[in-house]
Amino acid sequence: MARYTGPKTRIARKFGEAIFGPDKVLTKKNYPPGQHGVNRRKKTSEYGIQLREKQKAKYTYGVLERQFRNLFEKASRTKGIKGEVLLQLLEARLDNVVFRMGIAPSRAAARQLVLHRHIVVDGKVVNIPSFSVKPGQIIGVREKSKSLEVIADALSGFNHSKYPWIEWDQNSVSGKLLHLPERADIPENIKEQLIVELYSK
Repeated sequence: MARYTGPKTRIARKFGEAIFGPDKVLTKKNYPPGQHGVNRRKKTSEYGIQLREKQKAKYTYGVLERQFRNLFEKASRTKGIKGEVLLQLLEARLDNVVFRMGIAPSRAAARQLVLHRHIVVDGKVVNIPSFSVKPGQIIGVREKSKSLEVIADALSGFNHSKYPWIEWDQNSVSGKLLHLPERADIPENIKEQLIVELYSK
């Protein structure tokens, strides 16, 4: 299954944000990568700004172009504010929900857990990272996988109360998606309106 496997720090430096999680290099080199990164003062066009925001959203959630466009088209057909609905659809992806629940330290790690059949939805193994979780569904760790070190380490000390749309049960090592998050509750620094404007051209 295709996914971005290139240098993550380079991408994070391009956007000037730790979109893949804490990055030691980014704190030291908070300028774009490349020979002229420090002195680059190139003026960006309106299209360039919109494209940059779309790219940032794609890299943040680990989604490729075709998947992203399909999600946007689905958001366009759904009642509500287009940009907000798009972010809600991205947040409802199984790999993202696993990450938000603290079962994995990053979205990439969450994706691996899903692909390797460690995650169950309503008691059934689901190995599709893009699976859309519905409100009320319970996401958990497969019984055989509960002792995995990567999962135990991720859950250790994780604050499960920081996402109000998720309910966590420590005893069963599972969580429920209570509802799709409101825009104000989604912590990602993404200007979704710019993405809507880009696709509306």
